[in-house]
Amino acid sequence: MCAWEHALSLIPHLNSSNNSVRSGILSEDDDIVTMHDVLDAQWLYDNTRDESYLRHVVRPLESLLTNYKRIVVKDSAVNAVCYGAKLMIPGLLRYEADIEINEEVVLMTTKGEAIAVGIAQMSTADLASCDHGVVAKVKRCIMNRDLYPRRWGLGPKAQEKKKMIKSGSLDKYGKKIEGVTPDTWSKTYVDYNAADGEVPATLPTQPTEAAPAAAPAAAAPATPAAEEKKRKRKDATEEPETPAGDKKKKKTKTVVGPDGVEREETAEERAARKARKAAKKA
Repeated sequence: MCAWEHALSLIPHLNSSNNSVRSGILSEDDDIVTMHDVLDAQWLYDNTRDESYLRHVVRPLESLLTNYKRIVVKDSAVNAVCYGAKLMIPGLLRYEADIEINEEVVLMTTKGEAIAVGIAQMSTADLASCDHGVVAKVKRCIMNRDLYPRRWGLGPKAQEKKKMIKSGSLDKYGKKIEGVTPDTWSKTYVDYNAADGEVPATLPTQPTEAAPAAAPAAAAPATPAAEEKKRKRKDATEEPETPAGDKKKKKTKTVVGPDGVEREETAEERAARKARKAAKKA
């Protein structure tokens, strides 16, 4: 078989392997259009104001998110989510069945507009029974900011927090001040923007933790044998004390006198020796 015959025999295999082209949930069989279709759709819209062809060619973004489970958000919470806030229970309107914790979901408006892709923090059973808490945190925001009005900071808790900041019961960042902030605020307010390592205050609706176990009984008195071992160990580690009279004496230089006998250097001889050394260095 020659080279061109071998190449022709591979064409059916190449065609069969090209049928599995996909991008996300879309494949090449899902309403694929050419650039000529885009050009014709734009010409039809510009000249006749008919947008049906253009809507068929340019599909909405939400068509890529149909495989995610949906959570519908209230209009008052949409802009806060666009600014990166977590979706809380008060901003939840509707939700789909069989949502699991840490599952990717799509947050959408009542009109069907995609807001963001998020990570669920509650299951469907929790969403049906809880009256507070985090529903989902944002993984990727899709909608632009300020398409919906800002509605955060208008609730009763936010208004009370602003009053306490103004009166000095909280600092300018809304954090509690030791000895100044009322205990009722510290017990009932939960800061969901706190650091991950910081544990929020317990709400009255949450189950309280069990009381800590009673302190263990006092240790039994040490036996004489244990006291003796402890004393021996202490004596072995401690250094023996040096008597005050055994302090090291300062070294003195000895010289050999004219008579050949060694003796200690006098003060005059030491001064003369140091003067000769200084003169030699100079």
